[in-house]
Amino acid sequence: MDEQNTTVALSPHEAARLAGCGRTTLYAAIASGSLKARKLGRRTLIRRDDLLAWLDRLPTIAPTKAA
Repeated sequence: MDEQNTTVALSPHEAARLAGCGRTTLYAAIASGSLKARKLGRRTLIRRDDLLAWLDRLPTIAPTKAA
């Protein structure tokens, strides 16, 4: 099993890369309370489970009608 799949907590940079979005988006989600983050000293950490739950709560795209 590779290390990325066993990592429990991610930095905002790592979480953004994994989610395919920018750090600004993640920090906005943290500020709004929609994404949980924790502090360890000066470090901000995002649990992998919290990141995946946040992604699951994002709105889905409605299918478009075929032309």
